[in-house]
Amino acid sequence: MIFLLPIDTTHAGHGPPSKKSLVYDTKAGDVVTISGFILDNHKEPVGEAEIIVKVNNHEVDRVSTAHNGKYICRFLLPKGQIASSPIQLEIRKTSFKKQVISLQQDEILGKQGQFSIVRDVPPSRTLGSAFWISTIVFILAYALIAFELLHRTIAAMLGAGLMLLISYTIGTINPDYHIFSFEAAIASIDMNVIFLLMGMMMIVGVLKHTGVFQWCAYFAYKLARGKVFVLAIYLMLFTAVSSAFLDNVTTMLLLTGVAIEICVSLSLNPLYMLIPLVLASNIGGTATLIGDPPNIMIGSYAGLTFMDFVVALGALCGVCMVALVIFSRLIWGKDYRSAKVENVEEHIQELKEEYKITDPTLLAYGLGVLAFAVLLFLTHGYWHMEVSIAALMGGAILVTIAIVTGKANLIELIEKDIEWPTLMFFIFLFMIVGAVESTGLLALIADWILHLSQGNFVAALSLILWVAAIMSAFVDNIPFTATMLP
Repeated sequence: MIFLLPIDTTHAGHGPPSKKSLVYDTKAGDVVTISGFILDNHKEPVGEAEIIVKVNNHEVDRVSTAHNGKYICRFLLPKGQIASSPIQLEIRKTSFKKQVISLQQDEILGKQGQFSIVRDVPPSRTLGSAFWISTIVFILAYALIAFELLHRTIAAMLGAGLMLLISYTIGTINPDYHIFSFEAAIASIDMNVIFLLMGMMMIVGVLKHTGVFQWCAYFAYKLARGKVFVLAIYLMLFTAVSSAFLDNVTTMLLLTGVAIEICVSLSLNPLYMLIPLVLASNIGGTATLIGDPPNIMIGSYAGLTFMDFVVALGALCGVCMVALVIFSRLIWGKDYRSAKVENVEEHIQELKEEYKITDPTLLAYGLGVLAFAVLLFLTHGYWHMEVSIAALMGGAILVTIAIVTGKANLIELIEKDIEWPTLMFFIFLFMIVGAVESTGLLALIADWILHLSQGNFVAALSLILWVAAIMSAFVDNIPFTATMLP
């Protein structure tokens, strides 16, 4: 029988202890340090797992793993007792089986009062109450979003709030119902995505007040000189390029009005022009890291740079644009040829008067700042800088210029041009996905895909692509991307 010496437990339950709490006097006894990582069967870190160290069935330390799965335990034993003292690790985590591991003497390294043990632990998952509750809430939230029964921001907010409420009420009484902590919910939010979207919203918000988007549509009509198919090509190219660097939804909203007006004047069904523009917007948005929210999420999660997207997708998107032009000619070519083109010069003058550049000075500032931001996008990998920093800096500079010069109203920019419901939707969506990742639903989906593909990479990739294509037809591609990434 041994007597355990007093230990410092000020860090218990709060992740890796502070440096101060790790300082022990070896004269008081043998200092034992146990460290390692808790990783699941997919080699993903398990955060907030509780690690209890017992010596001779007496608890000597208790800590929680950090978000990267790392833990560090440190305690004192009487001099010379470590060789005869059985040491056990007890690992507890909701949605994982409780594990008790006996450490062997040959795992102990060190001498002269300083001993260390490094032990990584792969816990086994279990489908408990937290798993089923989080899965049901997750499915309900996605159903509300998919069928538009509620605004997607409200649906995501309800889902995230309900999971946190259950964790801190029922989960406090019975840990089996604890889904995830508030700290884990905050950590699951990808602020790189949020800040990138916010920065680009500020840039687009200022630019759209200059009338540049509508003017470009007029200029395309002027260049086409009544040739409807040529006009369609110009508009598709402008839409694709704009969507590669700016929000494609805003681009389409600003172009739709002038495109419809042009189509009406040509006695052309507006759908024959708008459908190619929508497709061009999606193709252009796919080409770059900042072109579409799913791209932003993928790039942030996988650590891809702006140039990684351009190199991998630029040529492919170019081919898709050529295919879109050919497709449009085959499907709507007859309608383009039959469109009535009368008084072209007169209509050009009408559009020129209606769709002017309303603020050339602000446009010059805006294009300069946008060019600066794009330069940072292109080189952010070299600077080891998150792409959101470039967007935030560009947005901040342009908004400052607009406010200082009296070109824009700050309140209007903040309230109308920054799409707060969209940003809130992303925040709550990240929380929901973080919850089901914590309880094991995403790992279960990954195992299911691995089983169906029988470990074949090509088969797994094909399965993911087909599922993504089919699901995105019914479910918003943003929540689907957020779910599939982990």
